[in-house]
Amino acid sequence: MSTRLPRQHENRIPLANELHARPFPELRAPCRAVQVAFKQPQQAAERDPALDRAHLVDLIDRFGAAHPAPGADHWMGPVGRGMLKWERHTEFVTYTLFLDGAGEKPFDGAPLSLLPRDWLEAAPGVVVSASLVEVAAAPDIAAAAQILPERFGDHFVRESFAAARILGDDAAAGSDFRVHEDGLTRIAVVAPEGLGPRRLGRAVQRLLEVETYKSVSMLTLPVARRVSRRLAEIDRELTALAQHLAADDQAGREVLAQLTDLSAEIERMSAEAAFRFGAARAYAAIVDERIAVLREARLNGRQTMGEFMLRRYKPAMRTCEAAERRLSDLSDRAARIANLLRTRVEVDIAQQNQALLESMDKRAETQLRLQETVEGLSIVAISYYAVSLCAYTLGPLGKSVGLDKAYVTALLVPPVVICVGIFLRRMKKKLGH
Repeated sequence: MSTRLPRQHENRIPLANELHARPFPELRAPCRAVQVAFKQPQQAAERDPALDRAHLVDLIDRFGAAHPAPGADHWMGPVGRGMLKWERHTEFVTYTLFLDGAGEKPFDGAPLSLLPRDWLEAAPGVVVSASLVEVAAAPDIAAAAQILPERFGDHFVRESFAAARILGDDAAAGSDFRVHEDGLTRIAVVAPEGLGPRRLGRAVQRLLEVETYKSVSMLTLPVARRVSRRLAEIDRELTALAQHLAADDQAGREVLAQLTDLSAEIERMSAEAAFRFGAARAYAAIVDERIAVLREARLNGRQTMGEFMLRRYKPAMRTCEAAERRLSDLSDRAARIANLLRTRVEVDIAQQNQALLESMDKRAETQLRLQETVEGLSIVAISYYAVSLCAYTLGPLGKSVGLDKAYVTALLVPPVVICVGIFLRRMKKKLGH
């Protein structure tokens, strides 16, 4: 009875296969390898993958090789006398050509000549890394440690040459990580007899990856230096704004305008450099991992490749990290100054509100006094009309008892005024509650 996986598990299978599908070359010493990495100058991570595949197809069609699968990001197959490995990465694409046998002389650049010149010039991007690996054979690791400096030492810059025993003391490798006159970075490997071809292929691949990822990550250094120079100017401007804000209580609007411009510039720089800084961190981590996988041991007292990276490469990456941290710190600093300015504005508004409330209290007091004055006049007016009405009513009665209307009116004034006053007071008290 067959068992069928649930649908959601089937959807995960392609991704799992991708993690194991990138093949390593199987190499036997002596052999040679050349790798070229192309990258678009701008927005490389958003490039059209069809352009990369079309460039690969253009090359392999010249040698009659089979095409890669549709949508593939890696391919490996025979091309002429060698084996070509193609890989498409996030920002760049690499072509690695492996050839059996040794050249007439080390690092003569012959493997690169197998790639057509017009094809190189038509690449969708520029060359960011080009490396040439020479792999020599030796009877054992002791002989390999001796052959490496004797045969290849003159082809490297002496003060930069780094060499080590690798793969748990099973091979020797070295490089000066410099771009030489032919535009290639040179790497030498000496493999003793008995080192498996797949293991040797892995070692060569790791060494090429160290150089490629190092070169691509170094693209961030000019960005970091440019950002650092501008950040130093912004730092001084922010300091001046903070001092101006502390010294002048009326500088809020002027400081706000300048602070807004600086904050906008910081955010723009952060947006433009965020991907570059993040990519540099990722590439630097890959370089560290690849060197760790090589498991280096010191060779004849020379510096190892890990030590070379520590002295030459790591300071550049720390410069990039410092620029990224400073960019973030200045963004936070601008936010703190903005908060300080906002606090000052809120205090000013609170003071204005307090003054307004005091003015309203005085106005209310004035209105109360005016109202009390109006109330006095209201008593007089109401009393006048009430006395008039009562005089019309009680006038005939006064005449019957011998009182003139004027006397009746005069007698009515005091009680009417008192009654009107009492009535208005009670009404005021009732409305007040």
